[in-house]
Amino acid sequence: MTQHEDYGTRKDLVRYRIETAKEDLVAAKLLFEAKAYKPANNRAYYAIFHAVNAVHAMDGNAYKRHKDAIASFNKNYVRTELFPKEIGRRITGAEAIRHASDYDDFYIASREETEKQITVAEEFIRMVEDYCSCRLGHDEINPGK
Repeated sequence: MTQHEDYGTRKDLVRYRIETAKEDLVAAKLLFEAKAYKPANNRAYYAIFHAVNAVHAMDGNAYKRHKDAIASFNKNYVRTELFPKEIGRRITGAEAIRHASDYDDFYIASREETEKQITVAEEFIRMVEDYCSCRLGHDEINPGK
């Protein structure tokens, strides 16, 4: 094997990040059903974050800090209208709710708010799958479907 084959392709990375986003979404739903709203907000946000990073991987970009990944996504994909402006606002809101859920001692996460975060994550993952499928080909992102 060559060194390149050891590391996979950009398509493999995109696919991996989308699958990771879906796993986080499943975890968010399980936590939600268990009425564990703060950790469900965390997992819903991470589902969004991994989907954002799947989009970045399409163009060979990677970010270590969350705020850099989100800012770059908004600049390069929302402002250019590759993704709707409303999703950019929802992602920013999900990040704020995740931060409050994780770090604010007296933050109380509501059922309604958490359900909204999960819905945003579901919608965004679908958008990312559609976007990546259009760029790479459906079979490349969703093998076996």
